[in-house]
Amino acid sequence: MTAILIIVAAIVLLLIGYVGYGSWLAKQWGIDPKKSTPAVEMEDGVDYVAAKPAVLMGHHFSSIAGAGPINGPIQAAVFGWVPVFLWCIIGGIFFGGLQDFGSLFASLRHNGKSVGEIIRDSMGKRAQKLFTIFALLVLILVIASFVNVVAGTFMSDGGFGVSTAPTGNQTTAMISLLFIVLAIIYGYITNRMSVGTLPATIGGIIGIVAIVILGLNFGFVMSRTAWIVTIGIYIAVASLVPVWILLQPRDYLSSFLLYGMMLLALVGIFVAAATGRSNFNIPAFTGWNTSIGTLFPALFITVACGACSGFHSLIATGTSSKQLDNEKHAKPIAYGSMLIESALGIVALIALGMVYDKYTGGAFGGPPAAFAAGVATMFSDENSGTYNTIYALLTLAVSVFALTSLDTGTRLGRFLFSELFLRENEKSWKDATGVRRFLAHPMVGTTFLVVIGCILGGLSLSQIWGLFGAANQLLAGIALMAVCAWLGQAGKNNKMFYVPMVFMLAATLSSLFITVKKKLVMISAGEALWGDWFQLLFAAAMAILAIFLVVEGIQTFKKQKALKKA
Repeated sequence: MTAILIIVAAIVLLLIGYVGYGSWLAKQWGIDPKKSTPAVEMEDGVDYVAAKPAVLMGHHFSSIAGAGPINGPIQAAVFGWVPVFLWCIIGGIFFGGLQDFGSLFASLRHNGKSVGEIIRDSMGKRAQKLFTIFALLVLILVIASFVNVVAGTFMSDGGFGVSTAPTGNQTTAMISLLFIVLAIIYGYITNRMSVGTLPATIGGIIGIVAIVILGLNFGFVMSRTAWIVTIGIYIAVASLVPVWILLQPRDYLSSFLLYGMMLLALVGIFVAAATGRSNFNIPAFTGWNTSIGTLFPALFITVACGACSGFHSLIATGTSSKQLDNEKHAKPIAYGSMLIESALGIVALIALGMVYDKYTGGAFGGPPAAFAAGVATMFSDENSGTYNTIYALLTLAVSVFALTSLDTGTRLGRFLFSELFLRENEKSWKDATGVRRFLAHPMVGTTFLVVIGCILGGLSLSQIWGLFGAANQLLAGIALMAVCAWLGQAGKNNKMFYVPMVFMLAATLSSLFITVKKKLVMISAGEALWGDWFQLLFAAAMAILAIFLVVEGIQTFKKQKALKKA
């Protein structure tokens, strides 16, 4: 019964937040359905391509979600279910949703440009350069982390080729490859053959079922190193080709796996309650200090995508703002997607509750496996046919989403790398001259990010993932500050940003300072390895950049206040 009460309370609160707070934000900022969007005004067939709301919703939701809202809440459950529940709800409505919606809106009013361009408009060129460098560091961590995860998920020993008795890794690899082919076909028939969204979607869903069946019977075999090279080539190409060929259709079709996964879990919660299988064992609260640190800041760093994630602001301003066909769709796509992700975080928490004792006993390799086992347990006993099928499909669904974060992150990095070398009056690399024209070329930025990201990912450094959490949340605090500053300059209400902005900056900077302190202690004791030095230098660099940006922000707010008084 506890599980049902938790999910019902979560859905009701999130719906109230969407209808009430989300609508209020839209009114305060002046969302205008009659105003032409960058996707329409600047359509270029490559990056600026207006998408239908359902398609863009699929891209945005798939890109911001991935495995984040499953990993984060499950790892943070060491504090108990109440802190995680409260942060997913409060964070989603007042922090993450605010950041995502605000970032998308601000980008729409800046020709679909990134947070860096928004910062230049309100805080100046120096702040923009600092932010762009910071965001590129975060994206390098994103690429390195997910290259490591994907290669580890897909790899298998035994040479190269197709297996007729596939392991889980080989099945996931085959389905992921076939998914790319399916997405290209979908993109072509909808954009070049004028096939309607509904019939194409039905065909796409049938295609998903077909490739899942095929992947369960035939796997793809390749070593980890070969996968790293293959992934590098794939994300480089995916970041450069027009969005309608791969990014839009792949993410749209992927979203149905997410929707299906959530629906299955929701049904399972009620089935478990009706059949007496419900077994929610997570304590309400375990204490302020746990194995992952103190509640502040660890909880707010660990939950991440389930409540607030800086990566979302890069997606909103990097790809989604270039595809939105009407401003009235900004609220459901940005704010709505964040609240759905919060709901997914709560669902993951409930799934963990079904197998909590086994999870704490080390029965599962990680949160995705615990999530799959928890949902499967809602329907049947362990090792039954139903259990094994659901477990396999859910593990597969979570794994497939790793690629969505990779190629979207690479594309975002390409935009930011180019912006770093462009002047205010230059719209693209073609407008630049000399060395700047070369450095701003899409191929240069893409190559830089892919090579560095794949090298770091190939090293399998566990420290990379640990850094990503703090860097990602710090990016959220800076994005909140950027939108707040721009709204203040534009004469719009920005007071709703003050508390979320200060809180996220305080939590994430505290986390980075703790990391730096721990690494310095290890170094002084002579216990540090190469990875510890890497984590120290990276954490220190991000903290210093963030502090400079915060100082720039404070100066901007002071100037705005003085002008307002005058």
